[in-house]
Amino acid sequence: MNTLLLRLGLALAIGLLVGLERGWREREAPMHSRTAGIRTFALSGLLGGLAAAVSMALGNPWQMVAVLLAFAAVLFAFKLREAMHDGDFSATSTVAGLCVFMLGALAVAGDTEAAAGTGAAVAGVLASREVLHTLLKRMSWTELRSVLLLAAMTAIILPLLPRRTIDPWGGFNPWEVWFFTVLTAALSYLGYVATRLFGPRRGLILSSAAGAVVSSTSVTLAISRMAKSADSPRVLAGAALLAAAISVARVCLIVCLVQPSVVPGMAPGALAALVGFGGSAGFLLANRAEAIGAGPTPRNPFDLGPLLLFAAIFAVVATFNAALASHVGSKGLILSTAFSAAVDVDVATISVLRLVGVQTDTLTAGHAVLGALLVNGLLRLGIALAFGPPKFRILVLAGNAAALAFAGLVYRAGLTI
Repeated sequence: MNTLLLRLGLALAIGLLVGLERGWREREAPMHSRTAGIRTFALSGLLGGLAAAVSMALGNPWQMVAVLLAFAAVLFAFKLREAMHDGDFSATSTVAGLCVFMLGALAVAGDTEAAAGTGAAVAGVLASREVLHTLLKRMSWTELRSVLLLAAMTAIILPLLPRRTIDPWGGFNPWEVWFFTVLTAALSYLGYVATRLFGPRRGLILSSAAGAVVSSTSVTLAISRMAKSADSPRVLAGAALLAAAISVARVCLIVCLVQPSVVPGMAPGALAALVGFGGSAGFLLANRAEAIGAGPTPRNPFDLGPLLLFAAIFAVVATFNAALASHVGSKGLILSTAFSAAVDVDVATISVLRLVGVQTDTLTAGHAVLGALLVNGLLRLGIALAFGPPKFRILVLAGNAAALAFAGLVYRAGLTI
């Protein structure tokens, strides 16, 4: 089939997709009372594609510019009349029409995948009006500042950093340190946003799970202190074990994102621990929703101070691990990773993953990640034993023993994925 026909079909489809959303939103409006509906948007996309095709055929890009200006003028004139009649100050449909025209042109003269993906994104943004407006109303200035900070860290600071190691051991790469700092904080921010969407006091399970995305150690400390005055230490022990399960799951996600080649060696043991923690938590929390109260609310993970501290610790640990690996070897790397996990398990995990293929192999890195999970788990257990009441201690200890037993059996069996 003619390639041009396929591209024109894509231009028409993009207009239909956006027009479907616009038409549905204004489906109650009387006939001929709106400037653009599903047919107009579909034809706008096709018009953009035809303009691009004619411009390419004539070898004159100004043909495309002239059609775009004419289209924009006609669309603006009709939308102005509609706005004056309805007292409407929204420019969304006007901008959407221009986007559809340009995406139609891109589908014919440029990257079809980019045009299709962007068209779907435009339709998605238009369809998310209520969700976005609700989120904006519930967003505090601190949270908005966090979004702006993330954008600045990603789009402004990251490209300016050197993308090479600057230490003798090949451990400290400023670009990688900053990239993984932003990545880790962004993952944590997802849990924070989920808690804000559902309300910060909707129950111990939700808040503990979301808090564990930021720091399972902090959640364990908060829950252990709560357990001293709680009527149901069993439920709080379940929440502490749930936080431990979330921590293991977070580390597994980081490994999948950063260095998937390490997954086969560490995933069986980590997943076994996850089953142990999750099963124990589910047993303690089952059929006891009435006893669950408000839990610890996670702090905003994009606070600048802790974020810079994370980057500094990551830089030090990454440099130390690289230096140790170059002088001592793999055993020293596993040991240093385990010790650094007492400070932050994410830092320990990422710092060893980035050495795969350079100073260590995937199997050693997998063992190092498992060691980091073990040390971090023992730290959480120590906090629970030190600050929790007797019944709470016993239940948390039993849950940790179950997780350790599962992981130990799988590790001894030498299972891999």
